[in-house]
Amino acid sequence: MILCRFGPEGFFAAGESMDDLHVLFSDPFEAPVSQWELGRPVVVASGEALRAPLEPGKIVCVGRNFRDHASELGNPVPAEPLLFLKSPSSIVGPGAPIVLPPESSRVDFEGEIALVLRGRLRRASLAECIRAVLGVTCACDVTAHDLQKKDGSFSGAKSFDSFCPLGPVIRLIDDPEMLASLSVVTRVSGVERQRGRAGEMIFTFAEILAHASRRLTLEPGDLVLTGTPAGVGPLSDGDQVEVEIPGVGILVNPVESSR
Repeated sequence: MILCRFGPEGFFAAGESMDDLHVLFSDPFEAPVSQWELGRPVVVASGEALRAPLEPGKIVCVGRNFRDHASELGNPVPAEPLLFLKSPSSIVGPGAPIVLPPESSRVDFEGEIALVLRGRLRRASLAECIRAVLGVTCACDVTAHDLQKKDGSFSGAKSFDSFCPLGPVIRLIDDPEMLASLSVVTRVSGVERQRGRAGEMIFTFAEILAHASRRLTLEPGDLVLTGTPAGVGPLSDGDQVEVEIPGVGILVNPVESSR
């Protein structure tokens, strides 16, 4: 089943596919999926863009979770998940532009698998963490790497408006084994630049969530970005970024210079 948001009001819709969507009357982060109340059918017209599929209270991210990505930037492989926060105000939905800010001369794409939580996690076990995952969606952790190097921190270089494209939908996870089989592919202007599998990650999804839950409380509706594969590179005005998770969908966003 998929979950998405549409229209100017940002209503939730759910269904087995984009051709079988119904308005969702239930709160997807409070009601069990088996108890979701669905209403009228929804047709997402060609001129009606999907919105980002959620508005999280916080975005927790993990850096350098692929060995090749750590190496390509000349960084050591972390001994434990390297956590940082990204501002929720950086989120944009499918089709919205990634805007290159004038403060940076090097803005890079970073395609990632994002976990959406339905359960509260505080000092949680690995099993509790997996049960708390509602689903997954595509994300691009856009980063001003020149500012990250200058500032010596992550959050400021990753929190510009439009630096967290998200969507197009949330694919619900019914079987935890689905998580282990996920992969992510990033293309820029039609050229594949990144490809990675969950099995190649240094830290598993459960390990990331358990570690994060010992540093801060994770709440229903929070978003967790799980790291990017090797192949990151700069974006330019006129580019188009695609982040695909097979079985979830393709997130497409154009790139624009700030005016």
